[in-house]
Amino acid sequence: MDILRKLQDHREQEERLKWEGTFGEYLELIKEKPYIAQSAHSRVYNMIKDAGIETVQGEKKYTFFNDQLFGLDESIERLVEEYFHPAAKRLDVRKRILLLMGPVSGGKSTLVTMLKRGLEQYSKTDAGGVYAIKGCPMHEDPLHLIPHHLRKDFEEEYGIRIEGSLSPLNMMRLEQEYSGRIEDVIVERIFFSEDKRTGIGTFSPSDPKSQDIADLTGSIDFSTIAEYGSESDPRAYRFDGELNKANRGMMEFQEMLKCDEKFLWHLLSLTQEGNFKAGRFALISADELIVAHTNESEYRSFISNKKNEALHSRIIVMPIPYNLKVSEEERIYKKMISESDMTHVHIAPHALRVAAIFSILTRLKDSKKQGIDLVKKMRLYDGENVEGFNQVDVDELKKEHADEGMNGIDPRYVINRISSAIIRKDVPSINALDVLRSLKDGLDQHPSISKEDKDRYMNFISVARREYDDIAKKEVQKAFVYSYEESAKTLMDNYLDNVEAYCNKAKLSDPITGEEMSPDEKLMRSIEEQIGISENAKKAFREEILIRISAYARKGKRFDYNSHERLREAIQKKLFADLKDVVKITTSSKTPDESQLKKVNEVIARLIDEYGYNSVSANDLLRYVGSLLNR
Repeated sequence: MDILRKLQDHREQEERLKWEGTFGEYLELIKEKPYIAQSAHSRVYNMIKDAGIETVQGEKKYTFFNDQLFGLDESIERLVEEYFHPAAKRLDVRKRILLLMGPVSGGKSTLVTMLKRGLEQYSKTDAGGVYAIKGCPMHEDPLHLIPHHLRKDFEEEYGIRIEGSLSPLNMMRLEQEYSGRIEDVIVERIFFSEDKRTGIGTFSPSDPKSQDIADLTGSIDFSTIAEYGSESDPRAYRFDGELNKANRGMMEFQEMLKCDEKFLWHLLSLTQEGNFKAGRFALISADELIVAHTNESEYRSFISNKKNEALHSRIIVMPIPYNLKVSEEERIYKKMISESDMTHVHIAPHALRVAAIFSILTRLKDSKKQGIDLVKKMRLYDGENVEGFNQVDVDELKKEHADEGMNGIDPRYVINRISSAIIRKDVPSINALDVLRSLKDGLDQHPSISKEDKDRYMNFISVARREYDDIAKKEVQKAFVYSYEESAKTLMDNYLDNVEAYCNKAKLSDPITGEEMSPDEKLMRSIEEQIGISENAKKAFREEILIRISAYARKGKRFDYNSHERLREAIQKKLFADLKDVVKITTSSKTPDESQLKKVNEVIARLIDEYGYNSVSANDLLRYVGSLLNR
């Protein structure tokens, strides 16, 4: 009954949104709300802007795209700021076809679909309301009714510029139905809908020999010629092509560069002049955003053909590369799995992360920058701290290769292999090793991977495995340390006390006897050696820690366990080194004693309760880490 009530509420809401009145009443409406007379490009831009803008780690994020597109923030920012924004301001950019170019499964179709679904919803809001001449198959802008010689006066009075001419059909209707009385023409509010072909169109190329240009521009209705007497009578014409139906909104041109040339020539006039030719009529005005998408190889072939030069200058190409951030790639896989019927299968923590590491490595290009390998580059791109590098280095890395992210493994391949692992094992849980094994097996079956690429990709699987080994050991390390954070804090406080005494050439007081003693050099070195601090570098490292503590104190902040990335890593490794023998014994013993069994059960419980494992994946992790430590 709940869903029936919601359906009724939806119907009532749609009824409340409807509006109908004369052109005179419409003019009163736009005097009150001039934004409802905005152009198609302006409507798309405002829809994106109204959804919200965030700044995350110095990058601008448009909230509109948050739930579906991951890791494409830079491409989206460029798209909005270099195309939608200037087009909304009536700059010449609006007279261009927007061509999204990128590799397969890179998010181009998803982006276009989001714009279409977004426009459908936005047209139901006050800010995105669209009004059209009632009964017009092209949902024509009512302001086209105002004669050209009065438009300057109209702009001075209303502050709205009118572009476009009244269509042949509405010109006839104005004379025959309304006796030329523009103020009596009925205007209605319309709602964009791709399903109902209102304001949103989609054109997909098929066989050039059989596809008709009428799919774009409409066609003559031969059954009415006897009634109306002429093919040039607008009533004898079906204004039902995609260009007609997409008027006031947007049209998606799927795989545009696969189209026969005769289909593309219609876009020349539409983009540059805002009109197109249909039947035996004068040019028909249309206000719509045209979005096309293609891959890089087809685009290169297109621009190399001299016959296409007229279209080159009427296209704005926006590269949509693959995502290059591991954390965002992981979100892509989570989204894909959440949309399947396999959500009941437990995917162990880090299983999707290792798949993401592999994918990103295949998309990155080697840097000429000193000391940067692909793994460091991957971490920097993902916002991690890498010693010796900062945000300036990241910006320079991104400028090295303009086409970075246009090649590599696509998300569909990875999700196919994860799906294969889920189905093949037929168990309620899969882990990182299952995913890596499936990725490796799939490379042998991949039809389009060269031997050279396959060898590179196999190496990246090994790199991803090594990354997982480190992750797995750290995970078990944390779980094995009872009250881990407290143990780490105690060790760190002890280290900091000794560092402060060392740098200030002071003594420490023994907490039990109270007698003075020198800083514990053995303790400090045992921690510093965990992250490769040499004997010569120890003084500089300790002074850096002390400077960081002072900086925090000046800002009124407390220096804690998470305040220094490298020190935290050193503390973790030191704790784990002290526990390594315990871990090896308890995870590898075939017949653990009672105390060992209790310890293992405590660790498994912690892995389940605090880290997201289930009993199967927790046991698998412990056995795997035990085997690593026993090598």
